Amino acid sequence: MAAIIVTKNTELMQRVIDEIKTCFDPEIPVDVWELGLIYELHLDDDNNLKIVMTLTSPNCPAAESLPAEVENKCRLLAGIKSTELKLTFEPPWEKEMMSEVAQLELGFM
Repeated sequence: MAAIIVTKNTELMQRVIDEIKTCFDPEIPVDVWELGLIYELHLDDDNNLKIVMTLTSPNCPAAESLPAEVENKCRLLAGIKSTELKLTFEPPWEKEMMSEVAQLELGFM
């Protein structure tokens, strides 16, 4: 499942994605983008960013820190007016949501 991306400002959205790719689950050596933890990114005309993400499980040890890290890193990007992150577990994350890069890195392919 690829993230749903909504924006007209593709340059700024690419910077958002690049920043998200610097966030790693501490137990898995793959970034949250490649893991498929980002479900939606919405960047409106005023550069307000909304992120919908999940975790590998509701009991993930990084449940407190990882969403905050993603939100804070995106909030600090030049050009972003505001950032709002919603954590969801619907649909539940499955390993099939990982990119091929992540599946190769973790030995699933």
